[in-house]
Amino acid sequence: MARPERVPTHQTWLRDPVSGQFLFDVFREPHEGGTWICRRDESLRLPYDAIIERTADGIPYLVPELVLLFKAKAARAKDHADFDGVLPLLSQARRDVLREWLTRVHPGHPWLAKLARR
Repeated sequence: MARPERVPTHQTWLRDPVSGQFLFDVFREPHEGGTWICRRDESLRLPYDAIIERTADGIPYLVPELVLLFKAKAARAKDHADFDGVLPLLSQARRDVLREWLTRVHPGHPWLAKLARR
């Protein structure tokens, strides 16, 4: 039996078949081996070791500056709130990286002005 073609998408949801409640949401990004590739600007490439950090308990998470880059594309009120809440917690190095990425991927984004003031 032929396998169905996969619809080209960057996000996959898992829903409970009974309740219909969303249980899991996964974003899929392009990569080459151990290197992540930004689908909005393929020249932005980073090793997974540089973009995934771990809590003290070993739980992996995406670095906040990259999460904010993803949120910047179509920023909603909650994304602006996340930016405002996270910005004071970012080191200057992380702010500089976020400013560089936003300039490349979303030139003219309103968060750039806030990053320039810090």
